[in-house]
Amino acid sequence: MKRFLLVFAFVAVLGLSVSCDHKSKSPFARKVSDYALVTIPAPNLNGITDNGKEVLNLYRFAADEIDAIYWDQYFGDKESLLSGLTDPSQKAFAEINYGPWDRVDGKSFVDGYNDRPLGAGFYPADMTEEEFLAFDDSTKNSPYTLIKRGEDGSLKTVWYHDAYKEHIDKIASYLTAAADITIKPSVKEYLLRKAEALQTDDYYESGKAWLAMEDSKMDLVIGPNETADDQLLGIKRSYEAFVLLKNLDRTEQLMKYAGSLEEFQRMLPVEEAYKTFQPGSGSDIFSCDAIYYAGKSNAGIKVIALNLPYDADIQKDMGTRTILLENIIRQKFNYVISPTGNVLLESAERAHLSQDAFFWNIVFREVAHGLGVKETVNGKGTVEEALGSSALTFEEMKGNVVGMYLVCQLQNHIAMDRLFTTEDALTTFFTSLARSERFGEGSALGRANTIIFNYLKEKGSFERHPDGRYSIDYTKMLSAIEELSALILKTQATGDAEFAASFEKKYSHLGADFEADQMNLSLEKVPVDIRFKFKK
Repeated sequence: MKRFLLVFAFVAVLGLSVSCDHKSKSPFARKVSDYALVTIPAPNLNGITDNGKEVLNLYRFAADEIDAIYWDQYFGDKESLLSGLTDPSQKAFAEINYGPWDRVDGKSFVDGYNDRPLGAGFYPADMTEEEFLAFDDSTKNSPYTLIKRGEDGSLKTVWYHDAYKEHIDKIASYLTAAADITIKPSVKEYLLRKAEALQTDDYYESGKAWLAMEDSKMDLVIGPNETADDQLLGIKRSYEAFVLLKNLDRTEQLMKYAGSLEEFQRMLPVEEAYKTFQPGSGSDIFSCDAIYYAGKSNAGIKVIALNLPYDADIQKDMGTRTILLENIIRQKFNYVISPTGNVLLESAERAHLSQDAFFWNIVFREVAHGLGVKETVNGKGTVEEALGSSALTFEEMKGNVVGMYLVCQLQNHIAMDRLFTTEDALTTFFTSLARSERFGEGSALGRANTIIFNYLKEKGSFERHPDGRYSIDYTKMLSAIEELSALILKTQATGDAEFAASFEKKYSHLGADFEADQMNLSLEKVPVDIRFKFKK
């Protein structure tokens, strides 16, 4: 506990704060406290022109509109829900979850609402998968259409830009205004292309423009990106926004590895036939501080890194951009990862917890998302289409496992040994896995981490002792990570949906030790995750 107190004190010095309401008697007070309230200080805008500051303001206005869209997209009428909640803690918990459903388990915590529908707000709640398959509409599989019922009860599609037109038009006006005052041509081009994309749901040109925008210290990631909320079919994308400031020195350091994607692809521990995709040569890696989250990115478990665009054609033509959200990574480590390790690890393993290892594990987790294949090798279409509802779980598994494989392979090769050891990387990875099991089965990320945890356990990679603490067999863990990496990559390449579903079913259960670990972490008041208070 001494180490945890020291970490907590260090975080407090940095201007971060945790909110605890010890007087509240609400049954939801503990649920809210599971998300430590972290204050994001006002950004340091030294070197940013007055025009740049106004651009940042416009970015935030646009992000607020994204937040409104996401509430509607995921749940429905925000005000109708929140206005009916008289318990401040219950209301705060609804705001954390962007609806009446706990994102850990999908259960409703508000009277009058059923548990979370697998399709969130993307489909009619009573629509079956069979009905969707029989629905004859060429746009139904677009990531950017809602499925609704017409007046006669039959299914119909509605494009996102039509469904959310009022908000989209406001966002487009903010982006156009920002384009008018920016002094950087690359930023102007991106903002105009993004405004057009949001109004047409065609994101190819805006994705290219974003990757070409390399000279701006500020960034706005905005639009429908991830499919995590669509647990019915794994197709529909959720709106989110990030307002970011680039860390120039760290970005320069990271960019040394951006040109090595083809080498990393060749290193993957799988047959050549299953790694035929050639990453675009324009890939880059940025370090940024996040100054605002909105929409999906701000709901429940907070994102600490990005790898975009998701469009396979853009990835092939130009590559991807990996963004490390450094200030959020530090806060996650200090508030969650380090305290979790102090509770669950044997003393010898606790010595291997490393913030540097956590950072580089995240770097290569995101890099791994751009590797493997995007199209199946046997004509089954994209990996997303072939694996269906299992696609996102396997993609989350790939990022974590293949990224960890690369870290261990490259640890000496690129002088990471000056910062941390292989044992540091594996210990920190295990701790993050154990902590992420708390996300439960209500999300693809939670299922992915539970699957990895159970697979590594089956291979003897770690042992839980009677005192509730874990020891790690590093040799067995390395071997299991390589085996699992190969299995994931092959499954994606072959589009083997039947195997993916059976594998997910076998390993995604929360084991017998989970309840005990949960209790230990709860008794020590280790947060599940963090939530933000943004200062302007």
